[in-house]
Formats: sequence, structure tokens, C-alpha cells
Amino acid sequence: GVWRQTRALLFKNCLIKCRTKKSSVQEVLFPLFFLFWLILMSMMHPHRRYEEVANTNLGTLDTSQLVNFVVGYTPPTPMARQVMKKVASDNFEEGIITEEYLSEEELQEASALKPSNFVGVVFKDSMSYQLRFHDSFAVSSIYMESR
Repeated sequence: GVWRQTRALLFKNCLIKCRTKKSSVQEVLFPLFFLFWLILMSMMHPHRRYEEVANTNLGTLDTSQLVNFVVGYTPPTPMARQVMKKVASDNFEEGIITEEYLSEEELQEASALKPSNFVGVVFKDSMSYQLRFHDSFAVSSIYMESR
């Protein structure tokens, strides 16, 4: 029963593979070609290793450039409010103004109106955010990973 059907099916598949040699070779060689191509591309763009930066005293922050500096953030969640309150109060006694916006579109409009002294912060979740400047954005990342 089952063994005879399995053996007949295997024999049929072997006959088909032997009769269609071109497609059988392609089935084997195409994945190997793409694997070689991926290895070659990864060798052209190797991983970069960054050395540790020693702990050094950077001195005091020059807050004269931060007068009337605006940091806008979205979405206005309790976590985002707490983080921005801590940034404004603990690090800078004066000069930093925090504003909350309901959406990224409102944040972009505010950035267009006052591009010289405005930075936007878009909180993606509780652990990640993006900094938005007038003409670009920067992704926060502690670890640099290879693309």
C-alpha cells in the first residue's frame, strides 16, 4: 500500500528531474548564484566596529546659544510629557521651551515656521524616538548595526 505508492511517486519525480535537466540545474544553481551575490555584497560593505569612548569631562554646557530654543514633541502621552519635563528642568534652567503637538503634521508645520531654533521629537514608543529638524530627521540609536 503506502510504501509502494511512495516508491512509485519517488521514481516518477526522479524520471521528471532526469528528463528536464535544464530546469533541474537551474533549481540548484540560481540559489547558489544568489548566495554568492549576497556574500559578495556583504564583503563590499563590511561591518564597522566603533571603539569605546573614554569617560571624559566635557565641561559645562554653553547655554547662551539655547536662549528661546523650542523643543516640540508628539504624541502628548504621559511618558512623553515626563521625559520632556525632565529634559527641560533638569538639564537647562532657562532657555528651553517645550511644546506638545497632537500629530506629526502639526510638528512639521511648527518646524517650518521657526526653523532656526526648533527641534521636534517624535516618540515612537517608550524606548525609541526620532529627532526632527527643519530639513531632515535623525534616528536615535545606541548601537550601530549593519544594513
